[in-house]
Amino acid sequence: MQRLLFFLFVIAAFCATPEIYAQRLFDKEVLNIQKRYDSLWDSTKNTIVFTGSSSIRMWKDVQERFPEQQIVNSGFGGSEATDLYEYLEELVLNFNPSKVFIYEGDNDINAGKSSKEILRVTESILDRILEHNPKTEIILISAKPSIARWQLKRKYRKFNRRLAKLSERNNLINFADVWSPMVENKKIKKDLFIEDDLHMNAKGYELWYHVIKNYIK
Repeated sequence: MQRLLFFLFVIAAFCATPEIYAQRLFDKEVLNIQKRYDSLWDSTKNTIVFTGSSSIRMWKDVQERFPEQQIVNSGFGGSEATDLYEYLEELVLNFNPSKVFIYEGDNDINAGKSSKEILRVTESILDRILEHNPKTEIILISAKPSIARWQLKRKYRKFNRRLAKLSERNNLINFADVWSPMVENKKIKKDLFIEDDLHMNAKGYELWYHVIKNYIK
């Protein structure tokens, strides 16, 4: 009987915590991020981490935007939610942040993943952060629109709705909508992007700043 109960316990635990698989494709980039902040990061100061894919990585002046805060930008280009989960300790947890801004889902949708699949991984990321420190505030940044991926706009909107719903489960989790201000009359603002029609220019990040600043203080 004891063996049976133990077996059922193991099966239940396995089912409750589905495995998340990701190849460690970003070891070099993550190592470079760690090396950069070895000299920049002051562990005695309050820290806010911005992490996620290239829209975060390419926000070069995020520290200058918030000079009163210690900002760690651990964005790594091309990443998906599973990649962030894989490198969560190196990119987030090791900095013991009081707040974490997360931008993932953009590349996932473009890769053909469903909103349900992305949200499952996102929930696991949230759980790990809050397990590390139950007082950490987490801001989920919506997927942004882009010219290059405008044909997927319905999938992005669906994902953003579900991401906003996920943020309602805990008062420490918020949803920052950067999609809406980047669209006008149901058309994307084309002057927000660089030549690749995917990543933002300074005007795009200025718009992001006015959304994000509401969650900093």
